[in-house]
Amino acid sequence: MIIGTMIVEGIVFDAQSLKDKRSVLKSIGTRVRQKYNVSIIESNHQDVWQRTEWTMVCVGTSKLQVEKELKRAFTIIDNHSDLEVTGVTWEWL
Repeated sequence: MIIGTMIVEGIVFDAQSLKDKRSVLKSIGTRVRQKYNVSIIESNHQDVWQRTEWTMVCVGTSKLQVEKELKRAFTIIDNHSDLEVTGVTWEWL
């Protein structure tokens, strides 16, 4: 069994409050959960208006399968117009 973790850091430029930020994050998180077999949470910067950090986790039988699923989920985050990705970190267990 392979466990893959992707930590994605980003900036929400148009957020003027935590409510604005959370509406953007909720829409992205919901789309990722609905389309792909990953778990996603906001793991850091919950009290900052424009910064965010997500942790996505996927479990599978092969590293290639897990990596593909996480990359597909990442494309939703990366292609969102209200968010700019500033960093990505991978971890394997």
